Amino acid sequence: MERGELFTLGVEEEFLLVDADTRQLSWQGPSLLRAAPDTGGDLHAELTRCQVESATPVCATATEVLASLRELRSTLAGQARRHGLRLVASGTAPLREPGPPRLTASHRYHRISEHAGALAIASPCCGCHIHVGVADPELAVQVVNHLRPWLPVLLALSVNSPCSDGVDTGYGSWRSLTWSRWPSAGPPPYFASYAAYEETVRELLASGAALDRGMIYWDARLSEDWPTVELRVCDVAPTAEEATLLAVLTRALVARAVHELKAGHRAPSIPHHSLRAALWRAARDGVSGQGYDLGTGLLAPMPALVRRLVDWTAPVLERHGDLGFVESVLRHLGEIGSGAQRQRRALASGGLKGLVDMLSAQTEPGA
Repeated sequence: MERGELFTLGVEEEFLLVDADTRQLSWQGPSLLRAAPDTGGDLHAELTRCQVESATPVCATATEVLASLRELRSTLAGQARRHGLRLVASGTAPLREPGPPRLTASHRYHRISEHAGALAIASPCCGCHIHVGVADPELAVQVVNHLRPWLPVLLALSVNSPCSDGVDTGYGSWRSLTWSRWPSAGPPPYFASYAAYEETVRELLASGAALDRGMIYWDARLSEDWPTVELRVCDVAPTAEEATLLAVLTRALVARAVHELKAGHRAPSIPHHSLRAALWRAARDGVSGQGYDLGTGLLAPMPALVRRLVDWTAPVLERHGDLGFVESVLRHLGEIGSGAQRQRRALASGGLKGLVDMLSAQTEPGA
């Protein structure tokens, strides 16, 4: 759905809940949500009871997205405090846990767990999912093709999960490596048509690699619930401002893709193995290191690839009124570093508990 030339936006964020004293994961997610007040968006349980999810309403501007994200985070953080908990925005749980996470009481979640085994009870992962309105499924599939080359850059901008199970993994986004173990996850194939997209989904369902269409976990896909293209490659952002940055950049890429398609320009067919290699490099180095340039086949500084994305989408960002916001947040990130860099600094200065404290403080609106 579009409002004239203004593509609509929605953002879903997944968070962890930790005990305020021990900093270990808490299993009170469902009870916390039952007591939560009404908000302008939606609050949901997740696969594991230590996770909660928020979803903004349909938004038209970056200002609307940012205000909604701040309100939702404030509501969840306030509920967490009242339950003796803290809300944490990290792609993975930093501390070593005494046992596997407990599942939310849901028939679907327990069916997934029985079918997927250890994949379902591995350390929980938290992502940021961005929806951009594109009502025509044929057009939406071609937009996903155009998004594929930019997935590593968006992942690099979002890296926020360097620590898991009590150790620094050596990756900026351990979540993305962990999540890619699901057979229906990772970068989407290149699709010639919507019919080809549907045939691939049918094969995943027939094989049992996905139990239902909601388990099509590609980094970019057609949403099953809304007339949108859904981007799923990003770690949950440390702050609402960074989540909004990811959202408006994604919308700009979608809008630029639609413009290119209307001009008769189809997306380049990037080989699947090349895209996986670029995503691996982005997960490892984040925005501060080297990225794999899919155009040249060579390593390049990731900040240069980010600048290429901004330059490519600048006309759309300007039309939506987002260019100034994007430049401002990117400058700020250049000063304070990515989420992963901030996590590592907190780990070095305060250990694992200090890291969790920093994450919970950072998640608060206005942090």
